[in-house]
Amino acid sequence: MAAEDEFERIAGDFRAIFEAAAPEAAARDREHTLPADAVRALATRGFGALRIPQADGGPGLSLPQTARLWIEAAAADANLPQIFRGQFAFAEDRIHARDASRQAWLDRFLAGEFVGNAWSETGASTTSGAATRLRSTPHGLRLEGRKHYTTGTLYADWADVTATDDSGRTVAVIVPTADPGVSVSDDWDGFGQRLTGTGTAVFSDVPVDPAHVTELTGRFSYQTAHYQLVLLSVLAGIAARAASDVALAVRERTRVYTHGLAPLARHDGQILAVVGQVRSTAFAAEAVVAHAAAALQRVSDLEHERGSAAHLAASAEAELATAQGQVVLSEQVPQALGRLFDALGASGTSRELGLDRHWRNARTVASHNPVVYKQRIIGDWAVNGTDPVRLWDVGITDRPAEQPDHTHEEVPA
Repeated sequence: MAAEDEFERIAGDFRAIFEAAAPEAAARDREHTLPADAVRALATRGFGALRIPQADGGPGLSLPQTARLWIEAAAADANLPQIFRGQFAFAEDRIHARDASRQAWLDRFLAGEFVGNAWSETGASTTSGAATRLRSTPHGLRLEGRKHYTTGTLYADWADVTATDDSGRTVAVIVPTADPGVSVSDDWDGFGQRLTGTGTAVFSDVPVDPAHVTELTGRFSYQTAHYQLVLLSVLAGIAARAASDVALAVRERTRVYTHGLAPLARHDGQILAVVGQVRSTAFAAEAVVAHAAAALQRVSDLEHERGSAAHLAASAEAELATAQGQVVLSEQVPQALGRLFDALGASGTSRELGLDRHWRNARTVASHNPVVYKQRIIGDWAVNGTDPVRLWDVGITDRPAEQPDHTHEEVPA
């Protein structure tokens, strides 16, 4: 783990990019202008390489330190850390890898290259495997398929694609997005997180390096919790920015109601209470992220003992920590961001201000990995000691209802 003074030095490099990106975030959301310059600046600076150990030439940040930067990025523009979500997970996997490709990937990330996510499918894909296929041909391995919710791939140098191989295994395949057979569209139509590049990717007869194929279940053991930690950090960052925005708006507000409590909104106790609620939610969100990140760090430290009792216990703790954080923040953050308008009146709904994007973005993030299932899983653990579900999929079921399929995780958006 980097020392605190070293962390502050590293963070300073990124804060300059965050500060440059933040003022136009509302306009970009309103006009659908992709934050391509900020993304490239972050990648070049090494935003996708934060966790690479110092012994391998990286900054060597801990997960709690890394999550702090994710929150700051989300406070500047909620799209930014989610764009890198697939990269953060793949880099985490490569840190723990023992094969010959490990250093090559770390070097790519340190040079500014990064990986986007291309796991989810729509249409007729089933819960037992991806419709996307990795086929052996006389000309080598070829990838063929269509993915949706391909977060970050629009900006990325590489795509991390799940596919079914000739033997029926679910594998993860890394292919360059510059290949002529790769096409990525910016057709995500969600009402929030509009600029994450979460669109459709088509892979047509794409050559695949056998060294870039791994069985999905062989990846790092806490990948589900890691993906969720990024989303928790995004929620915390959104809440932090909203808290700052509403405080500024109230401070500058001159119009008041005759039945208010003070001649200025900034001195009206009821208005201040609303601001206080939003700020308190942001505070709590950061605390949740810090606690969850510490749990992930503990399992990361034990990854070399994968399968041991200590590792399994730490893995369960990390999954539960992120799940419980999700249950709380998925409700509390959107709720607080909806209430912030109570402090501003109708003028707060101005499209020019763009304060609505905070709620839209938070609600979109909260829709990932359905929280109702996490609530049940947590309750089942608390009451019955049932081990939390770590990997799952989504699609049309091809199994009887009494035989749920938990083969591997599907990570949309």
